[in-house]
Amino acid sequence: MPVPPAALTVEQRIARTLARIEPPVFADRVFDVTAHGAVGDGRTDCTAALADAIARCSSAGGGRVLVPAGRYRTGAVHLLDDVELHLAEGAVLEFSRDPEDYLPCVRTRYEGVDCYNYSPFIYAYRRRNVALTGAGTVDGRADEQHWWSWVGAPAPEEGPAKTRLLAAAAAGVPVEERVFGRGQNLRPQFLQLYECRDVLVEGVTFRRSPMWTIHPVLCQNVTVRDVVVDSHGKNNDGCNPESCSDVLITGCTFDTGDDCIAIKAGKDDDGRRVGRPSERIVVQDCQMRAGHGGVTVGSETSGGIRDVVAHRCRMSSADLKRALRIKSNPDRGGYVRDVLFSDIEVGTVAGAAVEITLDYGRVTTGPQPPDVRDIEVHGLRVASAGRALNLVGLPDAPIRGLRLQDCSFGSVGAPDVVRHVLDSSGVDALDRGEPEQLGQR
Repeated sequence: MPVPPAALTVEQRIARTLARIEPPVFADRVFDVTAHGAVGDGRTDCTAALADAIARCSSAGGGRVLVPAGRYRTGAVHLLDDVELHLAEGAVLEFSRDPEDYLPCVRTRYEGVDCYNYSPFIYAYRRRNVALTGAGTVDGRADEQHWWSWVGAPAPEEGPAKTRLLAAAAAGVPVEERVFGRGQNLRPQFLQLYECRDVLVEGVTFRRSPMWTIHPVLCQNVTVRDVVVDSHGKNNDGCNPESCSDVLITGCTFDTGDDCIAIKAGKDDDGRRVGRPSERIVVQDCQMRAGHGGVTVGSETSGGIRDVVAHRCRMSSADLKRALRIKSNPDRGGYVRDVLFSDIEVGTVAGAAVEITLDYGRVTTGPQPPDVRDIEVHGLRVASAGRALNLVGLPDAPIRGLRLQDCSFGSVGAPDVVRHVLDSSGVDALDRGEPEQLGQR
């Protein structure tokens, strides 16, 4: 029988997951995009040239598609089997601001719900051995007039389409009939890998994403290493592994307009329909600056999230709203369990150092109360925080078995919030008086 995560040391837990993860290896062939018609002058449309180089590389048995130094304008880029798209130092892929350049629609997942929509800027569907690597930059060129303007009034904005999408999922409309795209204003992700195996994202800098930046969906064996995400638009999450297994995120830097890392597992009815958890995920040696949360789990928890370790991360910014964050609500449901935050250093965080809220979006009642239990925080060091703990369970869905061990909090601006939190023996923490009941602080 497998040893439960709680019975292992942090080193053993990490080693057990890393033993399952192996970055893909590519054939020793190079396809230079300039030999296929790409021109790095910042004006020429290189979409067809990139597609030709990728197709020829894949059909030859795989290898590296090289983008040399220069500025290359492009629309959607679709990766194929056995292809490493490599951006040399000084190479910039500059993505079109015209939504028509991301059609026809592709199968995608938008905020936890499957549909057909604009293609993500860089996309792979049911591919194996794919990579985006190099010291270059991908620039989505989103701003308040392009893509980010689709959030909130005045029109055009994505709110009505999001409502229709959620209603279609709740009604059981087949995914093939949930077609959005032109005129619907649902933003595409920057990099989405959907139902892929053996994935590597390494070294690249991401700027100005339309929304979620790095988004593996239903993937297995994923390595995200040494990337930089510097993108401050609305919903500009850094890295969102969703319904994925065997994932390593290491050595990365996040400075974002939303959660830096957010582990997800599908939303509401659609997440339960798919029923795929996110599991065996390691986040280590990452730096977080601005963001809604440093390392976050949720709010899309419907398929379940388990066996997650965040280790040796450093985070600090006056614009970091929370450090360690778990969020769900009674519409999301699902479970979050066996999560370990270990040896995390926080300089400044504006809000809570540790936040677990099961009323996300102010939803306090619903048919699917989430099950959140066995969350451990070891060796957390916080210099300055708005508050140490913000823990909000629900009467019918308390937070269970939270343990803080060897944690220290320096300057704290407000008292802890602790509601509907049970220790491992099922006793309400508030009934026993002091917050230390949650574990040694």
